[in-house]
Amino acid sequence: MNKIILVAAFAVSQIVAVSAFAADAPTRAEVKAEAAAANKSGEIAKGEVSTAPKAKSTAARADVKKDAAAAEKARTIETGEVAKEPKVKSTKARADVKKEAAAAEKAGTLPVGEAVPKK
Repeated sequence: MNKIILVAAFAVSQIVAVSAFAADAPTRAEVKAEAAAANKSGEIAKGEVSTAPKAKSTAARADVKKDAAAAEKARTIETGEVAKEPKVKSTKARADVKKEAAAAEKAGTLPVGEAVPKK
């Protein structure tokens, strides 16, 4: 019997708490009316996200391309979007490198890591 009274008291307290919070919340119609008034007065931008206007470039596209071409020709800037480094060629033959690696692994001087599989 005590459990039933306890559960009933808890349920009533939850209903009272929810109704107290719901009384202070504005209705959907009130929120829509407030948003429409703010849009009309210019306080907020319409839509979900307000975007800044696109900035115009101060230089013409042809001028920018001409300046970039002149800088590339004078070698003051790198060509392309990413600076490219020249490929370095190995001075040793592949077979020589493999022999050295095998000898180092056999001697135990080659550290075993992610790139070197354990045997």
